[in-house]
Amino acid sequence: MATIQSTRPELDLGEDAALLVDLLKLGTFIARPMREGVAEPMALSQNDLKIILALGGEGELAGHELSDIMGLPPMNVSRAIAALSERGLVEQAPDANNRRRKPVRLTAAGMDLFRQTIPAMAKIGGHLFADFTPKERAVFHAAAQAILARMTGG
Repeated sequence: MATIQSTRPELDLGEDAALLVDLLKLGTFIARPMREGVAEPMALSQNDLKIILALGGEGELAGHELSDIMGLPPMNVSRAIAALSERGLVEQAPDANNRRRKPVRLTAAGMDLFRQTIPAMAKIGGHLFADFTPKERAVFHAAAQAILARMTGG
């Protein structure tokens, strides 16, 4: 197995730590193209966009579930939900099985906005993966899915 090196040769992170650092960098640096290419053109904050994407992809979720998925403090999620609700993009959804649970869902306008994010994300993905062969894309996708499954217990 190839050894993964830090960009600072004097640091020996080891393979697992170096992979984690790369993953953390990806998570950090992806924010800029998502903000500039998707959120800002749609007049959304980054947190608003994350909620739109989570609800569009996962369906109804309660605030604490959104907080867990997105790694955001509950207050940030609450503020974003309130702002999106004021814009008519999300609404409360009843939970017949648990009256205390307060899920939210995308409205029709919110779902339309979610659908509008797809071409913008495809453009960003096309740029980021432009030099990947189909096989490299498949390997990257499988690795990302495996990491997500491990992290979410899925």
